Amino acid sequence: MPERSRHDDSDTMDRTHHDATTTARRRESDTDTDRDPETVLELDGVVKEYAAETAVDSLSLSVREGELLTLLGPSGCGKTTTLRTMAGLERPDAGTVRLGGEVVADETHSVNPENRDVGLVFQDFALFPHLTVAENVAFGLTEADEAETDRRVSELLDLVDLSGHRDATPDELSGGQRQRVALARSLAPEPDILLLDEPFSNLDVRLRVEMREEVRRILKEAGVTAVSVTHDQEEALSISDRVAVMNDGRVEQVGRPESVFEHPESRFVASFLGQAGFLSARSEEGTVVTPIGNFAPQRLNGLTTEYAGTDLDVLVRPDDLRATVVEESEADGHIVHRQYTGPSFVYRVELHNGDLVHCQHNHVEELDIGKPVRVELDADHTLAWYPPRDGEESATERVSDSVRPR
Repeated sequence: MPERSRHDDSDTMDRTHHDATTTARRRESDTDTDRDPETVLELDGVVKEYAAETAVDSLSLSVREGELLTLLGPSGCGKTTTLRTMAGLERPDAGTVRLGGEVVADETHSVNPENRDVGLVFQDFALFPHLTVAENVAFGLTEADEAETDRRVSELLDLVDLSGHRDATPDELSGGQRQRVALARSLAPEPDILLLDEPFSNLDVRLRVEMREEVRRILKEAGVTAVSVTHDQEEALSISDRVAVMNDGRVEQVGRPESVFEHPESRFVASFLGQAGFLSARSEEGTVVTPIGNFAPQRLNGLTTEYAGTDLDVLVRPDDLRATVVEESEADGHIVHRQYTGPSFVYRVELHNGDLVHCQHNHVEELDIGKPVRVELDADHTLAWYPPRDGEESATERVSDSVRPR
């Protein structure tokens, strides 16, 4: 059985449970093409290798007109190499890159970046320190006359709210202002697609939140198609029209941020997004047995009678669970760690069977480490589930015999 979650996501209600992986791949490849916007950029089976290391492995992905797609994943997952391949800074060892329906790269040739009509925004903004803001923005407008260049520069400075700084130099600007200049400069030639490489990584936390909202506004007002790269899940989920989660050079899942977060199709995606915990469970006739109680099968996405007798790992995040201090004899486990986030406490609880889960409480509810607690499901949505990983003991062995119906 593949390591995939079974669910009936509203995007794909017609999928059957035994081919969830296949259907998910079809959704990634843009099903219902008659209703989808035009594809601007397409990667088909792209491979990129460095010596013995495969950085990108048979990756297929499309970018739709007018959308902001974010490549999200841990360091070393291949997202930056994928972006560089889109830009023409790397040539694929196999597969094809198409821009506007035309092949711009395959294993035999690659169109140079300057001939791809692609804009780039780098981490360090790469502004020319000796040029003014207006001169930086105008740098790529080599084919326009003076009047057209001035009109375009003024238009873009209005868009990024920097009209009053056109004669300033980069060293006179804040980090956020420099980022907006870099963005305006990349938009000036009206590229088919804009590529942003960790665009917020050099900003402090407060400015990072402010600027990601500002950048999304600018991109949407300009009507530009964009691909961004980040390892920050909050950033990806907050600014993107779609998110492509990458791991080991492959796309694990692509979809709307809420769909990817709420219905992760693999254990990796589930673990990477949010503080994931997994409850050992077993599907029985008419019930699901877990170490914190028995649940109705309807509480798990796509769990049907065909899975009766099956071991499961049920995904639970901190806001799905609530811990209550009780007597030892009534406890499901003990608090082993406490994280204060400001608005809330997140408690890590080790259940009696060894499962580790997290429970989120309001900041006024402070519980002591070591306390015995009862853990209850407090989710108002269905939960994703996965087959246990290879080599794990069975759920029958992991789930306590003393569980209580809930």
